[in-house]
Amino acid sequence: MLAVRVEELTKDFDGLRAVDHVSFSIAGGRIFGLLGPNGAGKSTTLAMLSTVLRPTSGAAWINGFDIRSDPSSVRKSIGIVFQDQSLDEELTCYENMDFHGRLYRVPRRIRQPKIGELLTLVGLAERQGDLVKTFSGGMRRRLEIARGLLHEPRVLFLDEPTLGLDPQTRNHLWAYIERLNREREITIILTTHYMDEADKLCDEVAIIDHGRIIASDTPAALKRQIGGDVVILESSNNDRILPHLQALPAVKQVELRDGAISIKLDQAERHIAELVTRASQDGVSINSISVHKPTLEDVFLHFTGRTIREEDASGKDRMRMARRLWRR
Repeated sequence: MLAVRVEELTKDFDGLRAVDHVSFSIAGGRIFGLLGPNGAGKSTTLAMLSTVLRPTSGAAWINGFDIRSDPSSVRKSIGIVFQDQSLDEELTCYENMDFHGRLYRVPRRIRQPKIGELLTLVGLAERQGDLVKTFSGGMRRRLEIARGLLHEPRVLFLDEPTLGLDPQTRNHLWAYIERLNREREITIILTTHYMDEADKLCDEVAIIDHGRIIASDTPAALKRQIGGDVVILESSNNDRILPHLQALPAVKQVELRDGAISIKLDQAERHIAELVTRASQDGVSINSISVHKPTLEDVFLHFTGRTIREEDASGKDRMRMARRLWRR
């Protein structure tokens, strides 16, 4: 059974097309990742699916409910953790949970034990009486996830849930998300520009760039599409060695990435010596060389011609513009 169905969803902001005819579907109980740089349209897509924004055109159904004609039923069946914090810092952990339960009209006899259960789930039971303003960023994220689950949604939206968190806290939060999905069979839609996060968590992913989905499949299938291993080579003179590497028969693709040379080829281990010999013949000193299997970052580079970090840098102005238009 499909938990989410999206058809040609589009959103314009005064001439700026933030989301451009996006279509995808998600089976119940799956973790689905919308991947892309800042300003690509991830958060806008989530805002439409959660009925915060009305689409310019297109259609979508959440748990069978139409986001246009039945937004109230959609809201009752989803939980959402926005990118920007929405907790009341002057209330305690418990009070934030209780207030949310009252808004969703969760009966007191259900609400009180449920709050305790969820705070235990996210490791905050011992801090339920503390003011939220004393919480770290990771603790606040966990509380927001617990709050979003209080009314027992069938679909949970997580908009950049680990943005700005340190690696250790991100890893802990990943574990909570996996546990929620496994134990409660909740369908999770995750937006992120952390490719390693999506690779670890998601059953399926869609890569969105400039408002359009440019690739969609399981992480493993997407990596198989581009094929080959990747060798990252740092040298004393990239410009001198680059054309000679491109001429080697085994090499499929050579790109300059972040000041290093990215070389795509099959069975890289068999060709390392050949690459080193080529550099030596050109009088180029190799500072470092490493081999890795294709990643979702490589998939993004393959389909867009840019790394996601380059897209982040170029997308900051678009993101700021979209936020200003959104708030009108």
